[in-house]
Amino acid sequence: MIKAVLFDVDGTLIRTGGAGVKAFELALASEFGVRGCVERVAFAGRTDLSLVRELFSLWGIQWNEENRQRFFRSYLSWLPRVLPQHNGMALPGAVKFLDYLESRTPRPLIGLLTGNIQKGAEIKLLFYGLWHRFQMGAYGDEHEDRSEIASIALKRVREILGSEILPQEILIVGDTPHDIACAKYIGARSLAVTTGGASRSKLADCQPDWLVDDLGEFTFESHRTRHTQGTLQF
Repeated sequence: MIKAVLFDVDGTLIRTGGAGVKAFELALASEFGVRGCVERVAFAGRTDLSLVRELFSLWGIQWNEENRQRFFRSYLSWLPRVLPQHNGMALPGAVKFLDYLESRTPRPLIGLLTGNIQKGAEIKLLFYGLWHRFQMGAYGDEHEDRSEIASIALKRVREILGSEILPQEILIVGDTPHDIACAKYIGARSLAVTTGGASRSKLADCQPDWLVDDLGEFTFESHRTRHTQGTLQF
């Protein structure tokens, strides 16, 4: 039985058309005078904290609380300004999948498990009309390591649904190997989707429980898990 479904944000629920990366770039330029640096860093599947730490290291910016706060204040100021300037979208398959989950009886807990800091996730999902669809979350300002964020998410799911909830009753949905890895870390099930840019073969190598090209094609009745005979149910 799947009782909670936790979603990554970028590449899974939405595409910002590069707005998030642009906001990072503008924050570094406006606060620290650093320009033309973000292309040296791989963003996919990363937590915001780990990205900022790497960027600070590349440019000799001291990693301390004051500088982190300066960066994120600026980033959160730029993000809502650049989102309308980029060709982003809520992914139609993700919206269809959310509709499917909300139609289930009983309805599973629907939440977020993302490397975005909480306010950044909120700004992005509000812009694309999805923020209200999530009942809880665990975020990238709570830990640098996505697997530890998954542990935080597991604790929150149990606080809401009860301590008897098993990790395998949680489904983590994402578009990168990092999402699959963090599901394995806590013993949850994983659903990988290719909408974020990772190839199907690369995701398959990580052995998710399910792998689809578009979340809109997925239902638990139509996809068999590699771990059991038959299908998982709510």
